[in-house]
Parts: sequence; C-alpha cells; structure tokens
Amino acid sequence: MTVQTGKTAKLPGSRPLGTRSEGEASARVREMFSRIAPRYDFLNHALSFSLDKVWRRRTARRFRRILRRTDARVLDLCCGTGDLTFALERVRIGEIRDAGAYRFPLIGSDFAQPMLDRARRKGAAHARSTVFTTADALHLPFADASFDLITSAFGFRNLVNYESGLHEIARVLKPGGEVGILEFSEPGAGPMAGLFHFYFRRVLPHVGAAISGNNEAYAYLPGSVAKFPAPTEITALMRKVGFTSVQTTSWNFRSVVLHTAKLPQD
Repeated sequence: MTVQTGKTAKLPGSRPLGTRSEGEASARVREMFSRIAPRYDFLNHALSFSLDKVWRRRTARRFRRILRRTDARVLDLCCGTGDLTFALERVRIGEIRDAGAYRFPLIGSDFAQPMLDRARRKGAAHARSTVFTTADALHLPFADASFDLITSAFGFRNLVNYESGLHEIARVLKPGGEVGILEFSEPGAGPMAGLFHFYFRRVLPHVGAAISGNNEAYAYLPGSVAKFPAPTEITALMRKVGFTSVQTTSWNFRSVVLHTAKLPQD
C-alpha cells in the first residue's frame, strides 16, 4: 500500500504534515510504511473487519479476461505486503486451469523494502510464483509498453503527484492495456458518512497507533483519505492523462472505490 495527501485543486498529491516538497513527502511516507510493516497485515484486516480481503478479491476478478491469458504481463503497483498481487494470482490460477502452462510471473512493486520483505516471505510460504521488486511508482524501472494490466490497492493516494503517477502508469502500459486503482474515498452526506468519519477520525487512529506503536502513520491515514480527490476528480484526471473507458465502482457505502480505465490502442 505504499509510495506518498491533498486535493487536486490545491496540491498534486500526498503531503504528510510538515513536509514541504515532493522529495520530503515521499521520504516521509516510505519511512512511515517501513516502520509499520511488521503489524501491517494484522491491522489491515482488523481495522477493516477483513473487508479489505473482499475488496481485493473483487478487484482481481474484474480482470479475469486478462488474467486468463498465459502471455499477460501484470504489475501490482504500491503492492505493500502483496495481498492484491496474491489475489490476482489466485484468480489467474482459477482461469488458467492447465497447471503446466507457462505464464509470466506477476510482479509486485513497492518502495518500502520492509513491506516487500514480508511479501516475499508470504509468497515463499505458499509457493507463489510472484516476483517482488523495489520501485518508486513515479520512476518505474520498466520499459515503455511493458504490461497488459496494472493494479494498485490503497497505495495510489500516497503518491506525491497523482498526475505524474498516472503518466508513469500509461508509459509502462501497453496500448489497449488496462488499469485498476482501488482506493478509499470519503462518502458524501447521510448517516453512513457520519459513521465513516467517526470511525476513520476517532477510532482507527487510536487503535492503529496502539497496536503498531506508530502514532504518525495512523494519524496520516484518515488525513490522506480526507484530502484524496473525489472519484469524479480522479476520473477527470485519468481522462486528461489519456485513458479511455474510465469507470468507477463503489462498495461499502461509497467509501471504497475501484477506478478502471484503458489505454487507447495505437
């Protein structure tokens, strides 16, 4: 879930409290997520009541058509400890029923090394054929037009520049390739919006800090969601960058949104 909070109208991306530049913001986010890596999986599941597993599974299933192709190249961006990467692989295994068929390994990338260390250990423990690599989402170490699918779960909002992140995704995506960005979003008005705000701002920071021992990271989380652009703004930004077929699907009373889009064919 990592890489680097602010509304697009004012700021281009994530800005943890006290940071004054993109470089400083990026370094702060990397440091925060590196420190909470040991308790990250437990807190993700506990604080979401394990619904995060459902959202990742739904996201992976959305791309079954691509995942059933043995030649498909897939990148899970800001992968954290690899939960979406593994969800994608499980769907692919179900779609490609020939266990002996060659397929390109799924790649998970993140810029917080302790997160990747945990992802690799989880993969080894379950004999997953995934590859994890250290990479900054704004400066990916991949050639142009490398992937058929790029996904990200709860990491995109941490980028220090959302538009630059989308441009980098478009650069490494093949013409006709697809992108899926799963993110939190603040619901609008109504009783559920009030409950969401109370939980995210009053409960989650205290519980997360108590269990992880890191006050800063779990104070940052609700702030990052509050300042993340609304789904309509992300849609507009994706279209501005050049993506087509931009769609949003929301769950959990519109507090979780999957943004999907395609890169036009040449």
